[in-house]
Amino acid sequence: MNMEFKRKMPTPQAIKEMYPISDALAAQKKETDQALEAVFTGADDRLILIIGPCSADREDAVLDYITRLRAVQERVKEKLVIIPRAYTNKPRTTGDGYKGMLHQPDPNSSPDMLKGLIAIRKLHIKIMEQTGFSCADEMLYPENHHYLSDVLSYVAVGARSVENQLHRLTASGLDIPVGMKNPTGGDLAVMMNSINAAQHPHTFVYSSWEVHSKGNPLAHAILRGSANQHGRSVPNYHYEDLQLLCELYASSGLKNPGAIIDTNHSNSGKHWDEQPRIAKEILHSCRHSEQIRRLVKGLMIESYLEDGCQKPDGGVYGKSITDPCLGWEKTERLILELAELL
Repeated sequence: MNMEFKRKMPTPQAIKEMYPISDALAAQKKETDQALEAVFTGADDRLILIIGPCSADREDAVLDYITRLRAVQERVKEKLVIIPRAYTNKPRTTGDGYKGMLHQPDPNSSPDMLKGLIAIRKLHIKIMEQTGFSCADEMLYPENHHYLSDVLSYVAVGARSVENQLHRLTASGLDIPVGMKNPTGGDLAVMMNSINAAQHPHTFVYSSWEVHSKGNPLAHAILRGSANQHGRSVPNYHYEDLQLLCELYASSGLKNPGAIIDTNHSNSGKHWDEQPRIAKEILHSCRHSEQIRRLVKGLMIESYLEDGCQKPDGGVYGKSITDPCLGWEKTERLILELAELL
């Protein structure tokens, strides 16, 4: 094999024993889990807002950002359930570039996966301790989810992973909402098939064990736009797109029809400053159609402390080193405006 086996990694159980969460934090996370379940099952009509940096690149800035989110959450708690994005591992289209804190706890140092595993668990625990939030993260590597399974309240399966069998089967064994993104090519049938797979029980190999999953009734769609054969962005957040998804769900037999709409990525053409406009258009569609309002469970927004993005060595505190994000002032204004519109 053309690879070097450097070291055997600690098991998820070993890492959890090294960095455990308290009973109080576990109870706090359970409250968040229950709030999300109520939204996805229709018992709560609040809107979920999954919001935060494209990538969690440094602990201090991420904690600063999420601490600010906590203050805003208290102001809008009757209308919005805020779940911070703390994405600690990042897919790369070409394989090159910063792959997240899991790979590089220091973006300007060499990859160190052991330090990375410890760093991402410590980050999620500190967020819980200091802000009361349990976060969303992307399940880029299914077996790595077990290292964070007791600290996350939401998981997304990305556009490049949604056709993968192990992602689908792992999602079927989780007891928190799992969002399945439409693939980069935009085929909604692929996304619907992934939701179907995640909602059913399966037997498979996971972390060297034969496991049996019970199926996840909270698996749902994430619309994030797509790219055509010329590489141009094709959004799928418009009224007609949401109506089509309603129709696909109606004929699917799936439990708890629901969708999170991503306001960035191919829906914005990566024009990060279009996210407020897109978010408001989605809410307008919800006001126009009760069917769409029941379908749309929330929005996904990329924001950080500073507008835009920079190179990993840029040195600007709280500015994204991956996709460009909405800065804090615009973010706070948008959250308050969305609550007012609801």
